[in-house]
Amino acid sequence: MKRRDFLEKWGLSSLKIKLPFLEGEFNPRDPDRAAAWELYVELLTRVTTQHLAPEDGDEEATLESVHAIFPLTRDILRGHGSGAGEFAKLAIPVLNQIIRPFTAKWHRRSLTGAFKDPERCREFRVELTALQPTLRGYTSALADMAQVEDLTTLEETGA
Repeated sequence: MKRRDFLEKWGLSSLKIKLPFLEGEFNPRDPDRAAAWELYVELLTRVTTQHLAPEDGDEEATLESVHAIFPLTRDILRGHGSGAGEFAKLAIPVLNQIIRPFTAKWHRRSLTGAFKDPERCREFRVELTALQPTLRGYTSALADMAQVEDLTTLEETGA
């Protein structure tokens, strides 16, 4: 399977990745599968993929949970080393192109008191809700890479 096909399968074809890379074969190895499993578990059990009812949670804690994907991914990459190249080629663009714009925007706003303003809190939740389907697709892609059953849609949500 080509990397392009793998990304399209999981709704991640909007990632800006150079054409020669996309046309390469997607061949995850054991370190890729182990790395994917580790991050899959993290994403599957966080607000990144799980419904957050309007009356529940806290915007600042939610932002911290989404941002925590950065150090988690870095630790996983370091832990599995260069043998997890296919995982890295997926994880790094997702961090930089999907998660970073969201966290950078809301981190700056949180520093200026945005989460004390109910309208900004609503805006944050709307943007989080818009981000979650892409992160669920990423989580499903990680399940596929790890060769495990995808439990991303196991639970009913209030959405």
